[in-house]
Amino acid sequence: MTEPIRVLIADDEALVRGGFRVLVDNEPGMIVVGEAGDGATAVDLARQTRPDVVLMDIRMPGVDGLSATHQIAADPDLTDVHVLILTTFDHDEYVIEALGAGAAGFLIKNTEPRQLLHGIRIVTGGEALLSPGLTRRLIARLTSRTTTPRLDTDVLAQLTTREKQIVGLVAHGLSNTDIATALTISHATAKTHVSRAMTKLGAHDRAQLVVLAYQHRLVEPPDPTP
Repeated sequence: MTEPIRVLIADDEALVRGGFRVLVDNEPGMIVVGEAGDGATAVDLARQTRPDVVLMDIRMPGVDGLSATHQIAADPDLTDVHVLILTTFDHDEYVIEALGAGAAGFLIKNTEPRQLLHGIRIVTGGEALLSPGLTRRLIARLTSRTTTPRLDTDVLAQLTTREKQIVGLVAHGLSNTDIATALTISHATAKTHVSRAMTKLGAHDRAQLVVLAYQHRLVEPPDPTP
C-alpha cells in the first residue's frame, strides 16, 4: 500500500490552517502531520515529522516563511521536504526570494481546492509548481537578482547539449512528461537528464533550476510586460 503524502501546514491564522487541514485530511492519499503558527515552529515540526510538503505562508510573526524556507532547504536532513509557498499576486519580491531559497514553487492563496491538492502532488513528485502567468513576470525580474549564487563558466560548461536543451524546457514550464513527448524520449530518460543538470548546477529542486537557467542565460528571459 502506498504511503500517504505527509503535509505540514504553516500559517499564522488558525482559521486558514483549519481549512487546509480539512481539505488535506479529506483527500485520499494525504494526511496532515502538523500545524505551525510561525516559521520557527514550522522548521521544528519539519525536523520532527519529516513531511513530504510544507504549505508555507510568507508573513508570519517572529521567523517568517522566507527564513523558515531557507532553514529547511539548507538542512541536509530535510532534503526530501518540499516547501510550497502560499502567496498573493502583490508579493513578487517575496516569491523571488523564496524560489532562490529553495522553495519548490508557489500557489496563490485563493486557488481552487483541487488545484491546491494537485500542487501538493506535483511538488511531492519532485517537480516545480510555477504558475505560468505569475512566473513570466517574476522570472523577468529574477535575471537581475542575486538571490541565487552565480555559477562560474566551468560549471555551466559541464552541461551536455542535451542537458542544456532540457533545462531550457524546464525553464519554460514543461514537466518531465511534456519533455519526454517533445523530445521523443522516455519519461525516465527525461527525468535522468533533469536530475543530472540539477546535480551539476547545484540546484536544490526544479524551481531553483528554473531560476539558474534564466540568471545564467541558458534561456532568454521573457518580456516582463503582461
